[in-house]
Amino acid sequence: MTSRGAFINAFLKPESGLVVIAAGPIRLFAVGEFCYLICNMKTGTRRIAREAAMQFLYQEDFTLGPGQRHGYDLEERFVLFCSLYQVNKKARPYALELLAGVTGNLESIDKTIAGAASNWRLSRIAATDRNLLRIAVYEIIYREDVPGQVAINEVIEIAKKFAGQESPKFINGVLDAVLKQM
Repeated sequence: MTSRGAFINAFLKPESGLVVIAAGPIRLFAVGEFCYLICNMKTGTRRIAREAAMQFLYQEDFTLGPGQRHGYDLEERFVLFCSLYQVNKKARPYALELLAGVTGNLESIDKTIAGAASNWRLSRIAATDRNLLRIAVYEIIYREDVPGQVAINEVIEIAKKFAGQESPKFINGVLDAVLKQM
């Protein structure tokens, strides 16, 4: 047992050259000169909700017609979105809260982002980055139950999964500027 109380298991198969070391959700596989690290940590419900909200907002960016606004028929369209994309049922209520908050405060959120993203027009920011920024800014400004740094860290982790290679740095810089403006 380690000092933190987690069990570490080691499996050795000398004939195949396989070594497996397991500590909780982390697995390290070594075969000959090659080593693989697999981390099977559960994604939290709120992160899943943020991912679903980002995907919904991303879809809205490309499907809104002329004269349509973000958030029209939100609940009805979100139910359809969840059924099509099999969104985790436990994550749906928070995702819907995020979507309602972002779409209800979109003008204010976009002004905050534009003020913090110096030399960037909102329309030039990649759709994934823009929508992650919207979610984080909503959580920073309007959600008292989410500390600003948590909102930033969460969207940075989502950006690593869904956005471009430079996106996490860009998002972090913009959100850091948002926090400094507060």
